[in-house]
Amino acid sequence: MKRFFVFLVLLATMGFIGCGRSAAVVAQPTEADAVVDLSFTFTRQNGTASNQFAVWIEDAQGRYVKTLYATRFTADGGWKRRETSIPLWVKRSGLADMTKTEIDSLTGATPRTGTLTYRWDGTDSRNATVPPGNYVIFLEGTLRGANQVVYRAVIKPGQGPAAPQVTVEYIGNPGSEQGMIGTVSVKVMR
Repeated sequence: MKRFFVFLVLLATMGFIGCGRSAAVVAQPTEADAVVDLSFTFTRQNGTASNQFAVWIEDAQGRYVKTLYATRFTADGGWKRRETSIPLWVKRSGLADMTKTEIDSLTGATPRTGTLTYRWDGTDSRNATVPPGNYVIFLEGTLRGANQVVYRAVIKPGQGPAAPQVTVEYIGNPGSEQGMIGTVSVKVMR
């Protein structure tokens, strides 16, 4: 019994159980590799049917390029049970056709409240460098039930540092959950 208790304490200190930590971490490019950063404040909401979001890139013609992050609940099949869970990303990413390995590489547990930054290194979903041109970075959030928010900014990698304008669209009647995602900024580094 004593050995089992020591084993549990060891697992807890390593972060595998308890402490509210997730063992899976979505790989992010380093600052040196980053072409674009999208940052925002995230405030977890109480209750169900909320706290879901995804960050992804499309080309200027609206073709999916790459997902930088998506909450695990939606990506692991939650979109089948709750069709209002980040539906734009689900459709545009082709999530239904992704393999388990592909899904695992872009998902993570819903983060804690705080400032979040997601980086794009200028590659597509196969890690090939994208050609020069205009791209759009998206941040979609499910605020509560069918209430959504979509942020977008046109980015021009390779044209030097810039802070593109971010636009926002609310779908439904977000009410107090509107504060789930705030202060969204996009920065093109190179």
